[in-house]
Amino acid sequence: MPLTFLNAGEVHLVKKIQGEREIRRYLEELGFVAGTEISIISELSGSLIVKIRGCRIALCKSLATKILVA
Repeated sequence: MPLTFLNAGEVHLVKKIQGEREIRRYLEELGFVAGTEISIISELSGSLIVKIRGCRIALCKSLATKILVA
């Protein structure tokens, strides 16, 4: 399921990154790699604040829908 379907505080694993090669590479460079734990901290003005690898990252919803979690 896409990352945007999660509720704040839930912890899941990144399953796959969808999209064009440039988008996948960009997200992978930020740390969104299959098997990594991810959680949503909050949702603000159409953006998500997520925690991954001990860092907080803000993502627009269009990028967040490219991240599939299990």
